Amino acid sequence: MKVTCRTFSYSFLLFFFLFSGCKKESLTTSLPRSVPEAEGVSSQGILDFLNAAAKSRNEFHSIMFLRHGKVIAEGWWNPYKPELKHTLYSTSKSFTATAVGLAVSEKRLSVDDKVIYFFPDLLPDTLSPFLSELKIKDLLSMTAGMDPDPTFRIAVSDSNWVKAFLSVPIINKPGTKFLYNSLATYMLSAIVQKVTGEKVIDYLKPRLFDPLAIEGMDWEVDPNGINCGGWGLRLKTEDMAKFGQLFLQKGKWNGKQVLPASWVEEATSVKIFQAPDAPQSKKDSSDWMQGYCYQMWRCRHNAFRADGAFGQYIIVMPGQDAVIAITAETADMQDEINLIWEYLLPAIKADKLHENNVLASALKQKLSSLSLPMPVVRNNPAVVSQISGKTFVLEPNDKHLGMLSFQFKDNICQVSMLIDSARYNFSFGSGEWIKGETTLLGPNLLLLAKAHFEGLPPSIVAGSFGWKDENTLELVLRYIQSPHTETINCKFDNNKILVDFHNSGGLNNNHPEIKGVMKE
Repeated sequence: MKVTCRTFSYSFLLFFFLFSGCKKESLTTSLPRSVPEAEGVSSQGILDFLNAAAKSRNEFHSIMFLRHGKVIAEGWWNPYKPELKHTLYSTSKSFTATAVGLAVSEKRLSVDDKVIYFFPDLLPDTLSPFLSELKIKDLLSMTAGMDPDPTFRIAVSDSNWVKAFLSVPIINKPGTKFLYNSLATYMLSAIVQKVTGEKVIDYLKPRLFDPLAIEGMDWEVDPNGINCGGWGLRLKTEDMAKFGQLFLQKGKWNGKQVLPASWVEEATSVKIFQAPDAPQSKKDSSDWMQGYCYQMWRCRHNAFRADGAFGQYIIVMPGQDAVIAITAETADMQDEINLIWEYLLPAIKADKLHENNVLASALKQKLSSLSLPMPVVRNNPAVVSQISGKTFVLEPNDKHLGMLSFQFKDNICQVSMLIDSARYNFSFGSGEWIKGETTLLGPNLLLLAKAHFEGLPPSIVAGSFGWKDENTLELVLRYIQSPHTETINCKFDNNKILVDFHNSGGLNNNHPEIKGVMKE
């Protein structure tokens, strides 16, 4: 990649600062790179952010910081990697809305079109006035008028999500009251597929993904082959950053108008306030009270964002000519975004800053050494010799785990699980992450949805093991294309075992401990 710098030594430093440990791609597919000070950003501010992130309650997986269209800092917390896709959850919604915007530009539909127009054969026998009034723009602005949100109920229990959605009572006049509704976004996906004959991901490929050189994306579907719309898209961190930069550039990319500037303006301007009667103090401190757009949120500091559960962010700051893409797992998304306002926003200056090789080197080192904690490395030869090569038969349990076996060799613990009639094998490293693949579905907010992950490739995982005490083996299995992790604690007592499963993010954690005995 060609990068313009004033001296050869500065270019040499820049090369290692930006690309140490990262996948190298050609100029045609990657965003241009620079260093913070050259783009008017303080390296110290970024360092302060990273240090604060390490001490926070949030688990970060990746960050990419753009200024003036150039990547000035990027990092992945091991075992997450730049070449891996990451589940975006509701950040997917902004891509679905973009498909709607492109369909509008091609005059295939209008935001004022009535929803019932597209599915005449799936309507309830009696049309309520509010259903008859429901428009595409009401779906876009989360003002469909339903209460409560029907997403989880329908996704888990119904095979035809369109028909089920159209049967949900609408109790508020469409367009008048905000209520987050992921299935409303799904309906946008269904409408785009109806008018184009293509799934949203296929419709976007030549219009959005190809121009931005985004490859390898995938998107979950419903039981009828419609992209979920409101969730399920998986992209790399740099792909997220490109999408944010496209919106910052008002839809223009490499001199071509990929997305109409008028749609960018429409999609990022406030359509409704989430809680208009909330006290001003709450409005001033919350990035969820600044107004909702078309499948995007306004932020404080005159920014806007695509926003996904557990902290998946694409934050666009027009006033600062900056974009920040983050993947993470957090229980407090406001706390995560507060770190950006506290450390990264004030690091952005109006003009270029003087070169600071010491800070550049420190930031390079920090970014290249980011890592998530692993279980404690502790030798435990007595128990290892007792259980290695052995299989444990487990009592009936809601995990459907029938047998569990262990094999220790060369600081690697091989674990085999029999779940229902399928066998799953995993490798866990001592003091390191061992990568692998599995078809076993990991923790996920929509795990119980019909057709969940159907047709997608096996999940990429990374495993590490340690000993919590002399009798308790800790197995940490990270699903590194998602925010989530499964931890399995196995407590041994002679020929008996007690197994406890715990998922990060509080997902699907209602599992009692499982008892078992060593197979004779």
